[in-house]
Amino acid sequence: MLDLLIFNATLPDGSTNMSVGIKDGIFALVDEGQRPDAREALDAEGQLLSPPFVDSHFHMDATLSLGMPRLNASGTLLEGIGLWGELKPLLTQEGLVERALRYCDLAVSRGLLAIRSHVDTSDPRLLTVEAMIEVREKVKPYLDLQLVAFPQDGYLRAPGAAQSLERALDMGVDVVGGIPHFERSMADGAASVEALCRIAADRGLPVDMHCDESDDPLSRHIETLAQQTLRFGLQGRVAGSHLTSMHSMDNYYVSKLIPLIAEAQINAIANPLINITLQGRHDSYPKRRGQTRVPELMDAGVNVAFGHDCVMDPWYSLGSGDMLEVASMALHVGQMTSRDAMRRCFDAVTVNAAKAMGLENYGIKTGNRADLVLLQAADPIEAIRLRANRLVVIRKGQIISRTEPHVASLSLPGRPETVNAAEYVPGGGTP
Repeated sequence: MLDLLIFNATLPDGSTNMSVGIKDGIFALVDEGQRPDAREALDAEGQLLSPPFVDSHFHMDATLSLGMPRLNASGTLLEGIGLWGELKPLLTQEGLVERALRYCDLAVSRGLLAIRSHVDTSDPRLLTVEAMIEVREKVKPYLDLQLVAFPQDGYLRAPGAAQSLERALDMGVDVVGGIPHFERSMADGAASVEALCRIAADRGLPVDMHCDESDDPLSRHIETLAQQTLRFGLQGRVAGSHLTSMHSMDNYYVSKLIPLIAEAQINAIANPLINITLQGRHDSYPKRRGQTRVPELMDAGVNVAFGHDCVMDPWYSLGSGDMLEVASMALHVGQMTSRDAMRRCFDAVTVNAAKAMGLENYGIKTGNRADLVLLQAADPIEAIRLRANRLVVIRKGQIISRTEPHVASLSLPGRPETVNAAEYVPGGGTP
């Protein structure tokens, strides 16, 4: 007998009247129309049953710190980095853990069950690393938290940063990070990419670098990252995050760059909410969009994922923990309005992001871990359009969050639809 059966569900690939059975926290059945015995049965009523949302780029150590010690007046990336530097001496492990756990509560209510968080390793105390490792253990029953050793102040630029990063990895941080465009010169940026890829190769770890988060078309560290990925045999284990300089590069250079990224099997992670607000700050008009070339990368076969990046911190005063909001921003900025392109944006916060993180046993498939979110929407496009209500969130076969369906209708010809009105009250407690 199954532990849980969800029937009459629609899957992201368009399959309808699907039955998904769970036994011992694993998918035991994924088929059309079957109704085997189960201790608990749930009628999906034709709604969208999806694997959980995945945030492949976040900063958990800074989240919910808005206004500490002041606000970012210019809204720029560099002031945000400076403000974070002012905040670091004031941080406590207790405060870091409390804010991160509060955010994780919010994430779960949004059906977000896997997050890759960059953790600043520039402070030799490694207070942020200790705190985020504690958080990773606390949330393990209901959320996969992957940590990146991130030398925010520059791997070569900041005194002791190289040693601190190695110590963080020794403590059990999962991924090697970097920020080559923040080094003092292009040469130092390239040298940092080489050194960090070497560390990852020696330790058998993945790489995820903040790369070319700039409006400067000559910031081309992604080219170096692709070259070093091939040199060290890291194909499929490397992510380039942001890549915003690509929106300012000329088309001829990009026509050579994108095939190199594809050849190196680099995962490209865009952060639409942050990229569109931080970039182009020095432009008057016309004003550049900040997002990297998402459609072009996807068309070239590059795995493109989206990250939320920030929520209420020195860089971004907004944020909701909602990956559908992220997908919607990417869709609009990238002008990805065809039916296929909109579905690809949904993939970028689910299956693509899971691939970028290297998650195992992800997806609605027999034998995989039974993680799910039931959305109040008919399909992925409607889910993005309506920021669909998360009716049920399931982790390892257990229902860990429920939200009542909203009944107000927004009717279109021949098709009733519903509006997402779910709200989350912070401080509701850890599931």
